[in-house]
Amino acid sequence: MRCGTRHCRRPSHASSSCGCWRNTVRVTDLTDATWRKSSYSNPDGGACLEVADTAPSLVPVRDSKDPARGALVFRAGAWAAFVDGVKRGA
Repeated sequence: MRCGTRHCRRPSHASSSCGCWRNTVRVTDLTDATWRKSSYSNPDGGACLEVADTAPSLVPVRDSKDPARGALVFRAGAWAAFVDGVKRGA
């Protein structure tokens, strides 16, 4: 039996000795989240991205046209690096 994370190939263990826990984000309850349209979304209503300011360390992101599909949740640092890359055209 594996430890439970997708990337880890080590046998099941009680501790985090393999470090695979660093690659995971805990499931976040977004039921009461307040969503806002991202400033990077299409102003004409086409490709719209919504973000929620639920926790300072996490950035939930979803498609405003299909919110029932759920959200992707990024660590704040990873999201900031992504936005910086978009701004630079990388």
